[in-house]
Amino acid sequence: MNNLLFNTIFVFIITLCFSTVSKGSNSFVGKDESHILVVVIDPGHGGKDWGASMGKAKEKDIVLDIALKLGEIIKTNYPNITIVYTRKKDVFIPLHQRANIANKNKADLFISIHVNAVDQKSVHGTETFVLGQHRSKENLKVAQKENSVILLEDDYNKTYEGFDPNSPESYIMFELVQDEYLEQSVLFASAIQKEFKEQANRADRSVKQAGFLVLRRTTMPSVLIETGFLSNTAERNFLLSDSGKDKLALAIFKAFAVYKKKIEAKSSFNLITAKRAPNRTQNKPAAQLAPKQKKQTVIKNQALSNIFFSVQIMALRRKIETSPENFKGEKNIFRIESANINRYYSGRFNSFEEADEERIRIQNKFENAFVVAFENGKTISVKKALSKM
Repeated sequence: MNNLLFNTIFVFIITLCFSTVSKGSNSFVGKDESHILVVVIDPGHGGKDWGASMGKAKEKDIVLDIALKLGEIIKTNYPNITIVYTRKKDVFIPLHQRANIANKNKADLFISIHVNAVDQKSVHGTETFVLGQHRSKENLKVAQKENSVILLEDDYNKTYEGFDPNSPESYIMFELVQDEYLEQSVLFASAIQKEFKEQANRADRSVKQAGFLVLRRTTMPSVLIETGFLSNTAERNFLLSDSGKDKLALAIFKAFAVYKKKIEAKSSFNLITAKRAPNRTQNKPAAQLAPKQKKQTVIKNQALSNIFFSVQIMALRRKIETSPENFKGEKNIFRIESANINRYYSGRFNSFEEADEERIRIQNKFENAFVVAFENGKTISVKKALSKM
């Protein structure tokens, strides 16, 4: 890793102060993340969203071809790995749904594939992004271009909490995002850039950080790959050719193989994924069993030093009184303010299962609700909360 990348990541880690975890699943079991078992491949854009385009070259078509080729190579070489695609044909998939697909399938790795284009026709090469705050206007422009797809979604202002993809001010939020998988993401991204250079003879534009919404909502190591520039004639011809797509897919696969081997050899990456909390009542005499807590019981006076779970229902810039009339009759809403964002939660629960039952119930009123965990009055990942219990 070069000094510039190291310094960038170091500065980013120092500024971490907030974690957002979005889970769409209601089934959780402990899993050893030192093994790669599920890979989600995300061909960017699709349907009414063409992405970058020039003449007959459309980003949505090129990245779909590369994604399908990549999935086939991985499956052929690692039959036990489950490959999930966010799309396998030319359809429009909202950004938040792409992340939800990865989260619901409990993916171990998320690979989002894209193609770039700029005004300067001489610009060429590949670059791989991990989640973070941009360190240059160029990186910001790439994120703005990819995030602007949300403008094609219905009710995007509500779904993305007022985020404006064209406003630089909106990207301040990424300074507050804690990515517990940053090290793994950078490891994979670095391997991709190396293989692009060595296997596909691509110019290396390095590993970078930027605020991509699709990466923000995933809860596993994630990268967004820009496989080239349609605005460059030679690179456009390469991207349109079958041989070019084959070389790119093979390079990503080789990087995946390197990453998989390193992850499975590094005990420092053995994290616990939250799936289903262990049943702690098994093998206990009936007299020792605590009475089962009723569904949706709220812990009103729990000490801040304890871990508890809740359900985030929305995040807004403005403050709203947490009274039932403001939240569709819900009586157990509380608010936590951080930076310029007010986040609203429903209930405090001793276990993940109770919180997830609340999520299922309240999604009828707040469809984007998801389970979060708190420790010492601060949010932590659900994975870490369950591993400590």
